[in-house]
Amino acid sequence: MGRFSVILVLSFALALCLVPYTSFAQLSPNHYANICPNVQSIVRSAVQKKFQQTFVTIPATLRLFFHDCFVQGCDGSVLVASSGGNQAEKDNADNLSLAGDGFDTVIKAKAALDAVPQCRNKVSCADILALAARDVVNLAGGPSYTVELGRFDGLVSRSSDVNGRLPQPGFNLNQLNALFASNGLTQTDMIALSGAHTLGFSHCDRFSNRIQNPIDPTLNRQYAIQLQQQCPRNVDPRIAINMDPTTPRTFDNIYYQNLQQGKGLFTSDQILFTDTRSRATVNSFASSGNVFNSNFISAMTKLGRVGVKTARNGKIRTDCSVL
Repeated sequence: MGRFSVILVLSFALALCLVPYTSFAQLSPNHYANICPNVQSIVRSAVQKKFQQTFVTIPATLRLFFHDCFVQGCDGSVLVASSGGNQAEKDNADNLSLAGDGFDTVIKAKAALDAVPQCRNKVSCADILALAARDVVNLAGGPSYTVELGRFDGLVSRSSDVNGRLPQPGFNLNQLNALFASNGLTQTDMIALSGAHTLGFSHCDRFSNRIQNPIDPTLNRQYAIQLQQQCPRNVDPRIAINMDPTTPRTFDNIYYQNLQQGKGLFTSDQILFTDTRSRATVNSFASSGNVFNSNFISAMTKLGRVGVKTARNGKIRTDCSVL
């Protein structure tokens, strides 16, 4: 999802293009029905409590899910801490901006599940993150939807695996499509998932090239001037700017209306409207929140099937941060 603010890349070896996103046959909404029947309500309650502490819970958790699934699939590998001689995914440069509140959301949901004897160490960290991502969308005013469950946690987490697998702010449409296609996602899926930028924030260095003279011509000039004021040269790198300048705390379709007005923060946002090949989809989502929501749900379901691990190549971690 910054990008949510999510962020994905172009050069993939053939093996990477064949990511096993077809291994989702084991997934089922009822996977835990006889194992931990209250898993969804337990996770949701934990997410709600975390949300009451800080709004950052919402964009941080959603973005964490995207970053997990695009690197070795939805297997909770982004949650693992570096140890010994292994630098884990979370310490890759592209993941350093992942807010700690997203990780803490999973930790708290895992603790809540483990407090129930029947559920203790029975629910994968990957599934907890998938459920939490759905819950934060709903808490921000977005749709609720059925989450397929039954993922196992990955057995590896390497920083080097992140390289080239997350979308970058300067991507054009071809680069975005190539990266999403390598994960079994269509252009429409990509545009729908980009809508998660209706939430969250980004640091100035991710888009500063667009607001320095000359200003990017695809950027709304008044918006550019506003961004220049918020992000002057030598700005504190900790300063964060809302991805959606209109309704930054609400999950809605305003993101697409912003694109129509030249108010996409990243090049990779604005290109969705600038490029005529994707403009019609942006216009469709901008004109109907229901159309956007239904496409977002479809795309999130497909995303959740990427690189799913089984009992043969995964496990249920007792500590989400330890392999």
